[in-house]
Amino acid sequence: MINTNNAKSTPLHEAVRNHDVKKVMELVKTEEIEARDEQGRTALMIATQQNHAKIAKILIFAGADVNAKDNIQDTPYLLAGAQGYNDILKLTLEHGANIKDTNRFGGNTIIPAAEKGHPETVKILLKAGVDPNHINKLGWTALLETIILGNGSPLYTEIADILIKGGADVNIPDGEGVTALQHAKKKGYQEMVDLLIKAGAKE
Repeated sequence: MINTNNAKSTPLHEAVRNHDVKKVMELVKTEEIEARDEQGRTALMIATQQNHAKIAKILIFAGADVNAKDNIQDTPYLLAGAQGYNDILKLTLEHGANIKDTNRFGGNTIIPAAEKGHPETVKILLKAGVDPNHINKLGWTALLETIILGNGSPLYTEIADILIKGGADVNIPDGEGVTALQHAKKKGYQEMVDLLIKAGAKE
């Protein structure tokens, strides 16, 4: 974790917060691009939180680190993936994103992307080589989170299907030994149950 006891916002941070594209373009030439604010955020992290792809692009092309961790262990890459900010996500992947990096919950990017209902993001991450079978600190894979924290709607069934086609193992149980199929049956998600059984899921 970065020590931010003496950190404070810089003019670049403020320009990003104010969506001042022209000012950002000027300041990247003179300001420390990796300077941290009180929350350990770089200018790129702030731009990512705001989903301001144009400013993020300026910062990335100026050399901003897409893997710079803030005080809660997020990075521009991890956050863009989790929130479905696909334009910024693609930029981070094109500029050195560490696809094996994990968030404070021990999850890789594809787990929150699936849980938050972002099918296109899941596709982008799978194509980039992100592991669909990574297990977080809760003992859950992306597929398990799709079922456990999703609502069983067609959107989440679609995400489960994308994950399975992308290599997700339908038989990895959670930390307590409960399988994806058992979770889907318990919740009454019949479409999810049918999908899992078709993919070879066992109880």
